Amino acid sequence: MDETSRVLIVEGKQDRKKIQKILDDEDVFILCTFGTLGIDALEHLVDDYHLFDRDVYIFTDTDEPGEKLRKMLNRELSHARNIYIDKKYREVEDTPEPVLASILQAANMKVKVEYLKGF
Repeated sequence: MDETSRVLIVEGKQDRKKIQKILDDEDVFILCTFGTLGIDALEHLVDDYHLFDRDVYIFTDTDEPGEKLRKMLNRELSHARNIYIDKKYREVEDTPEPVLASILQAANMKVKVEYLKGF
């Protein structure tokens, strides 16, 4: 298990890859769900990553599967903070890097300065 204090939950590998490129914050662990979770898988994630004891951020797509996952995570992790992209981008991986950097920075995460240029 990663020992960082904050966990950013995303849906897919491409979301994680894009965010890793932008983040400059060693205190944030990006947890990928690989899509919608079943109840058992969710319970394992919560237990394995000690999500009740950590600051959790939920950053899912604005499509139906993303919203379904967000609702499920919010039910289980009522202390989690939600991070949103504009619906016009639909998916985290399709959101322009400067926009993602701004969103992550607004959530008090450190981002690489070069991704804030032009925003």
